[in-house]
Amino acid sequence: MLIALFLVGCASRPPLATVPSVDLKRYEGHWFEIAKYPNWFQRSCASDTSAQYTPLPDGTIQVLNRCKQADGTFREAKAIATVTPDSGNAKLKVRFGKSPIAGDYWIIGLDEKNYSWALVGDPWRQFLWILAREPRLKDATYESIVTLAESQGYSRARIERTIQNSQP
Repeated sequence: MLIALFLVGCASRPPLATVPSVDLKRYEGHWFEIAKYPNWFQRSCASDTSAQYTPLPDGTIQVLNRCKQADGTFREAKAIATVTPDSGNAKLKVRFGKSPIAGDYWIIGLDEKNYSWALVGDPWRQFLWILAREPRLKDATYESIVTLAESQGYSRARIERTIQNSQP
């Protein structure tokens, strides 16, 4: 019975919508993590989480994620992202190390004028990140991004703010 209810709940939710297109040249560079759905692979991160996106000559994107751990040391994880064809550059597959598995990285919200913030998720709504070019967002901007996430089927209650103490 519970499985049937779960499947009905999943089937009734509309597919996750991405932004129409992303200018990768404008998207590259440094982003601060403002908030996220907590996840297992960031559990050792205590603060100062950020990502650096750098285009590579072969058309892929190098991703460098960085965070400060509770002991004050920094942890880094490198990945390669590839654009999903016919997605307007809004859907990426991200592969860490030599893993045969690549995760979905879908840009579902974006300040299209200034590229000052981005909302990133996955089609199953298990992961969510709010990213910004500055370590903090104005409250009104943050609230509008969280509202956008909710409109896409994400739970406001699960979103956790990230502590940003330092600059890159």
